Amino acid sequence: MGRVVKTKVDNMIGSKLSSNNVLVTDAWRAYKTYAKEKGIEHYRIKSNDGKHVIKGLYHIQNVSGLHSRMKQWIDRFKGVATKYLDNYLAWFLFVASRSNESTKQNIKEFLLSSFVFEMIDTYDSLRLSRFSI
Repeated sequence: MGRVVKTKVDNMIGSKLSSNNVLVTDAWRAYKTYAKEKGIEHYRIKSNDGKHVIKGLYHIQNVSGLHSRMKQWIDRFKGVATKYLDNYLAWFLFVASRSNESTKQNIKEFLLSSFVFEMIDTYDSLRLSRFSI
């Protein structure tokens, strides 16, 4: 994503937010400006002041934890090509979503099914796809 600026924030998450949402972010000023212009309630978590939870409810610890796990997982590859990054991220999210499936049978089924289908979806296509029940 590069440097966080207001226009990039709008492009990445603007279509997913409304004035009914609460935006909780790190301390980058672009988020503050964006939220003010869109009329969205906003809380900034500044890691250097030791405060990680606001009002006992708002925090970014889930995002920080996911980011940490993703970095640790991707480090095993000793760097990845940018053009394949979407595929690595999709792979990570797929594995992470099934982390509680640890029985030998589930692992065997997971490995066998991974060879059956060609990976044509990218992280963006999965993230932007419509969800219906």
